[in-house]
Amino acid sequence: MEQESRVRILIAKPGLDGHERGARVVAFGLRDEGFEVIYTGLRQTPEQIVRSAIQEDVSVIGLSILSGAHISLSRKVLDGLRENNAGDIMVLVGGIIPDKDIEALKGIGVAEVFTSGSRIKDIAGVIRQHMKSQ
Repeated sequence: MEQESRVRILIAKPGLDGHERGARVVAFGLRDEGFEVIYTGLRQTPEQIVRSAIQEDVSVIGLSILSGAHISLSRKVLDGLRENNAGDIMVLVGGIIPDKDIEALKGIGVAEVFTSGSRIKDIAGVIRQHMKSQ
């Protein structure tokens, strides 16, 4: 677990979505799994998320999106990371994501998508697997 404690994860709520229960559950769950988690709170712009991720030196960003703007918001975060030479930060998306949009999100660079009801252990497993391959 010692190495995992150094894995820093930023959980962010981009856009105008005001519902944060799921993001908080994931943040606390990943903390309980042994990761260091930073939660940015509600209504973050993609630019704020990118800036926070770089300043906090995170390895993973988890975007919690319920607003329906998951593709455009994810694209802006991913573009911002690449523009700031931080394209190696893993980006995960969770929330109310239609099945038809999952492949589109992966196509723009999202590592994995977790829909409502996903288990914290599954999210942690994806992060651990990614970190092993780095």
